[in-house]
Amino acid sequence: MPRVVTTKEGLAKMKADLEKMLSVERPTVSAALAHARSLGDLSENAEYHAAKEKQGMVERKIRQLQEDITHAEVIDQSKLAKGVVVFGKIVKVKDLGDGSQETYTLVGPNEADFDQGKISVESPIGKGLLGKKAGDIAEIAVPAGTIKYKVISIT
Repeated sequence: MPRVVTTKEGLAKMKADLEKMLSVERPTVSAALAHARSLGDLSENAEYHAAKEKQGMVERKIRQLQEDITHAEVIDQSKLAKGVVVFGKIVKVKDLGDGSQETYTLVGPNEADFDQGKISVESPIGKGLLGKKAGDIAEIAVPAGTIKYKVISIT
């Protein structure tokens, strides 16, 4: 499995999510399964089938978090290149199409939250901005077409 780049905060969040899955979600699903079994015939028991499906989702999420934590590589942001868009940097860009400005923080895939301006370095926009310097133009192919961003600042 490839390494999972993350910040200290991102690793802490993954560990907290795993702890919640193990201590809250898994026991809740187990209780729902036990209740559904007590209702009798499992072949036509919709409650049982829904609980089994939920159990599968919870167990997959637990395995994924465990794997990601095992392969996590916390990036020391103080050692990253200065003046270049790299993991962990905050990038202010201007959309050359409509003139709007956006600010993005480049993070690992587990930390991405578009509503908070945190985009994955593996996303099309993240990949398109990597390596750019202030003043550079990035042409980024996205599902809706091509976006042209001018890099205004990097912090």
